[in-house]
Amino acid sequence: MIAVGEKKKYAISVKNLHICYRNIKKTSIRKAFLKKQPKVEYFEAVKGVSFDIEQGKIVGIVGKNGSGKSTMLKAIAGIFSADKGTIKLYDNTISLLSIGVGFQPKLTGYENIFLSGMLLGFSEEEIKEKVDSIIEFSELGKAIHKPVRAYSSGMYSKLAFSITAILETDILLIDEVFSVGDIKFKEKSYNKMKELISKEDRTVVIVSHSMNALKELCNEIIWLNDGVIMDQGAPEDIIPKYEEYMRNLD
Repeated sequence: MIAVGEKKKYAISVKNLHICYRNIKKTSIRKAFLKKQPKVEYFEAVKGVSFDIEQGKIVGIVGKNGSGKSTMLKAIAGIFSADKGTIKLYDNTISLLSIGVGFQPKLTGYENIFLSGMLLGFSEEEIKEKVDSIIEFSELGKAIHKPVRAYSSGMYSKLAFSITAILETDILLIDEVFSVGDIKFKEKSYNKMKELISKEDRTVVIVSHSMNALKELCNEIIWLNDGVIMDQGAPEDIIPKYEEYMRNLD
């Protein structure tokens, strides 16, 4: 609770964010020989989005497929560059939990733990202190010493979740990972997620289609639609509006 006259402390500030995808259309050998420039098509996935997230808040992002949710999350994580606008993280450390992002397929799971940890800003010594806990939580056993390219999607997701869960950062970005692994691991990972985001100073941004999870976990919801913010506010206000909108699309 912020006292009267006390300035809000923000963890993330996004101002006028624009992100475009560039698609170069295929060209013929003849056109290439004539040095004709291939046609470039532009698709704007995020269109001038602005919002602030206070430190310690748990914010959910909802929207139909193709609304720019994951694109925006990857921009906040520093994976995508903004075409226009700014993202300020106030010197917070940040991690993105998104299945399929960040691993080198030729490296073993063990090696990827260290690579991922160092990319998150942890030292080799800090990772060494937690590597056994990561392996234990992942339930991968001896497979941790096999190349990640040999992993099933379930194994891959277990390792990704375990790294982010054990190597804790100030800001945690979560992109559709509530269905990680088998039924037993799903329950374990969901409980771990609740433990992680319950820490008072940790800021969490969750992209999910699970309205029940967002209602249970989040303080605030941002509704993104076709790259723009439709609405923002308390879960009990925004989620019913979003669900009605989606029903009307059917």
